[in-house]
Amino acid sequence: MNKKFFTILLLLFVCLGLWANEKESTPKVDVKSVIFDHISDAYEWHITTIGEKHITIPLPIIVYGETNGFKVFMSSQLHHHDSYCGYQYGAKEGKYAGKIVELNARGEEVRPWDFSLTKNAVAIIINCILLAVVILWVASWYKKKPMEAPKGFRGALEMLIMSIQDDLIKPCIGKDYRKYSPYLLTAFFFIFFNNLMGLIPLFPGGANTTGNIAVTLVLALFTFFAVNIFGTKEYWKEILWPDVPIWMKAIPLMPIIELFGIFTKPFALMIRLFANIMAGHSIVLGLTCLVFITASMGAAVCAGMTFVSVFFTIFMDCLELLVAYIQAYVFTMLSSVFIGLSKVEHHS
Repeated sequence: MNKKFFTILLLLFVCLGLWANEKESTPKVDVKSVIFDHISDAYEWHITTIGEKHITIPLPIIVYGETNGFKVFMSSQLHHHDSYCGYQYGAKEGKYAGKIVELNARGEEVRPWDFSLTKNAVAIIINCILLAVVILWVASWYKKKPMEAPKGFRGALEMLIMSIQDDLIKPCIGKDYRKYSPYLLTAFFFIFFNNLMGLIPLFPGGANTTGNIAVTLVLALFTFFAVNIFGTKEYWKEILWPDVPIWMKAIPLMPIIELFGIFTKPFALMIRLFANIMAGHSIVLGLTCLVFITASMGAAVCAGMTFVSVFFTIFMDCLELLVAYIQAYVFTMLSSVFIGLSKVEHHS
């Protein structure tokens, strides 16, 4: 039975290779364009391509420029016209590539204030609504049956929440952990849910939300404010007037280092989440593109690389499921550690 199975599988790969070899005249796949189109933001949501027809969802563009003023229109208008209401896409190369621009009095491309609902923005809204529905659905069950033990999905969610709060947040922060639990649990589930939705290739999944540095920057800023606004006097004393020999205080090297550390902590949070998620999406897309890259290299090469591509793509997808949880856990853990360090008290 096993020999028959592997024989059929080998014949399938050979047939795929022969078919690909006959299609040498087809245009080559631009791997760089495929990857960057996915991991970058966009003013429309591309669903799929059937033949030469691209199925996309146009999104609202909201801009305010000094020349053309405040305008609201759908991104599909820019496909029917080179420009609309004075706004257009920037040049294909350069710092404004793929962005909405307008022309100033000298005919130069300038960026207006852009408040558009882009693909990542819409994905975040959809993911937040879905996450809120799930959490409220579970919470409503607890109100109806407060004395019953949850089972199934509700039980698994309760176990996850309790493990994050009791085994992570509470030990890192200490006695004031309940004050910060709502934010830290929200950050954990927001990151975790967006990571999972990013792995789903079908609408409304597939958006690279947590692999967008603007999203991770906002998350890091929340932790930055939680640490430094609610930090104790002893925390600020250790930064501005550390307990070091007096000759080291004459040269304020330690305060400078500590002040620098205030900004490096959220920077590490921002870069770690952004880089790991973006790299995961890029690797999966790169492995998938191997099938199309080797399509014109002959039957044997194409068949072998198709097997390698499919195997490693499935492996990376499974690994990304683990990474989705790990990155949410690490962000919550480091945020808890930073907040706990800011709650230091004086010890005689």
